[in-house]
Amino acid sequence: MRQPGPDIGRKAPWKQDGDSAAQIVVAFDDNQLASSLFGRYGENLALIERRLGVVADQRGNHVTIEGRREACEQARLALEALYDRLRGGHELATGDVEGAIRQVMTQSSLLEVDSSIERTGFDQIRLRKRLVRARTPGQNDYLLALKRHTLVFATGPAGTGKTWLAVAHAVHLFERREVDRIVLSRPAVEAGERLGFLPGDMREKVDPYLRPIYDAFYDLMDRGMVERALQSGEIEIAPLAFMRGRTLSNAAVILDEAQNTTSRQMKMFLTRLGEHSRMIVTGDPSQVDLPDGERSGLDEAVSLLASLEDVGHSAFTAADVVRHELVSRIVTAYDASDAARNKKRKEKRP
Repeated sequence: MRQPGPDIGRKAPWKQDGDSAAQIVVAFDDNQLASSLFGRYGENLALIERRLGVVADQRGNHVTIEGRREACEQARLALEALYDRLRGGHELATGDVEGAIRQVMTQSSLLEVDSSIERTGFDQIRLRKRLVRARTPGQNDYLLALKRHTLVFATGPAGTGKTWLAVAHAVHLFERREVDRIVLSRPAVEAGERLGFLPGDMREKVDPYLRPIYDAFYDLMDRGMVERALQSGEIEIAPLAFMRGRTLSNAAVILDEAQNTTSRQMKMFLTRLGEHSRMIVTGDPSQVDLPDGERSGLDEAVSLLASLEDVGHSAFTAADVVRHELVSRIVTAYDASDAARNKKRKEKRP
């Protein structure tokens, strides 16, 4: 039996508020997959308990779920969807559990929910190496925008999957031969890209700042294919300064960390778009490293262009964070602090 978590010893929330209580028993036929489903020391079940306000008691490959009727049904659907994922040969990460929970919570009616969320749930991208699925409503809207628009802006806090999903979409287009190459760029930390103090040649100076993009490629494609594509130039990763004067045709083009571009840099990058290309611009407006008083090129571009035809904008929030659940609370705390600081500034103004 899984040891009770820190909240299980207290009176159950559905008994406190008088809601109708229910008990559901869910059984899984493969003991090994069930063990992976429950997580190490039952951590996946504990997450479901915290997020849905239920109590999940594990005995072997059976789970007894107690709580409000709707919450119990949501927990069952989440567990069954995750089990289907494991049975399909996919690994299970904490973000997958969080995504499954959010997915069942967004259903408008339990009567409309199919027990196989994979068939009726969020959008997905099928790559040669793996299946990539949206985990939150925000990510789902993002994937749909990527399919519909030539230029898509994605803004929001860290951990929401902006860059990773952008790379997944680019890889999908590349594997289907809808584009001939993938071009990825980002400012090298500072908008001015002052790299002279770093040791090594230009690639050695730039690579540390592009490491998250490399990691995304290796996660979504076989390593050998990535290395060959980098050697052939079918995948190009370069700092933003290298984009000037180019026309990028038949390409999937991604600009990451775009909040650190100036207005001129952003205009330069956007005007590189050539025929039969798609462009994705991602960034976190709350982490701008530009000098005080200089407006972010990302913020300006979203304001100027988001209403244009064939331009999409996906704005993520803390609710879309798919890293550790604590990251979402950290983002929320910083947002609240920023809002309070801005309010004080406005009150001080004459």
